[in-house]
Amino acid sequence: MASYTYLSQDGYDKLVAELDHLKTTERQKAAAAIGEAREKGDLSENAEYDAAKDAQGLLEMKINEMEKIMANARVLDESQVDTSKVSVFTNVKIKNVKTGKEVSYKLVSESEADIKAKRISVNSPVGKGLLGKKVGEIATVITPRGGIEFKIMDISI
Repeated sequence: MASYTYLSQDGYDKLVAELDHLKTTERQKAAAAIGEAREKGDLSENAEYDAAKDAQGLLEMKINEMEKIMANARVLDESQVDTSKVSVFTNVKIKNVKTGKEVSYKLVSESEADIKAKRISVNSPVGKGLLGKKVGEIATVITPRGGIEFKIMDISI
């Protein structure tokens, strides 16, 4: 059974654009690098050729992974998200029970996660710990150093 990747329309559009860029521009660059390295002589002792082939393999692997994400992508309308509990695309304000420090995050899919923009993946340890919780509940996030408790202060879009 395939697991779905939930994306916003903006995230989906960015993924489509990046995939198109990889399939066109980056594939052409990889082919040109292989052709250039091939012209330099004996392929059995040509490190540039090996490096270019490896780069092409990595590119094709990345394209394949993105195509899998696209095949299982579901675009959600952020304005229709239920804010009675923490779910994908909700903004959640949490308070560390031990330190009292408050922080806000938006829960998004892995491909849209950006910690600098305070957008965390629903598959991250914090995201998993917060999912399904309601305002006032305590969420325990499991980390390598043990559990950290967060109180859900607010949920919004």
